[in-house]
Amino acid sequence: MITDQLLKQIYPFSSASNRLKYLPYLNQYLQDYDITTSQRLCCYLAQIGHESGQLNYSEEIASGKAYEGRKDLGNIEIGDGVKFKGRGLIQITGRSNYARLSKSWTIDLINNPQMLKTPDLAVRSSLWFWKMNKLNDICDSDNFELLTRKINGGLTGLADRLEIYNRCKLYLD
Repeated sequence: MITDQLLKQIYPFSSASNRLKYLPYLNQYLQDYDITTSQRLCCYLAQIGHESGQLNYSEEIASGKAYEGRKDLGNIEIGDGVKFKGRGLIQITGRSNYARLSKSWTIDLINNPQMLKTPDLAVRSSLWFWKMNKLNDICDSDNFELLTRKINGGLTGLADRLEIYNRCKLYLD
């Protein structure tokens, strides 16, 4: 079980209110998504820690205009870049990911993309992405760079992700 104190140690720049906002959902869902080993938990917390700015953001700060017309993300309609910018603790991005998640959960995220900002769905969407992309397997193979590429598409923020990962290892091993 994750505690507020543990999250505070791992995410020193997080606020108590944000930690407490996400903590019950992390504890509720982690086991359902087979994040049951110290290695998997450290990898997961490091990645969402970076993507969410240590739980400070459940929506990408940028406008999303950079994603406009990105067919690889399924952004085929005018305005899709902004509408389907990164949301949730792992920053689900693009019409195609929102559509896949909508179908998986049978909820309408295409017409209600803001729903991914709610604490429950912010956590669950990160875990859904984790499972859909078989990220536990990458954690188990101990290839942190590949894990980061699968989430980010590159190595943006690798140093920060590794710093958080190393703090996790310190407190969880």
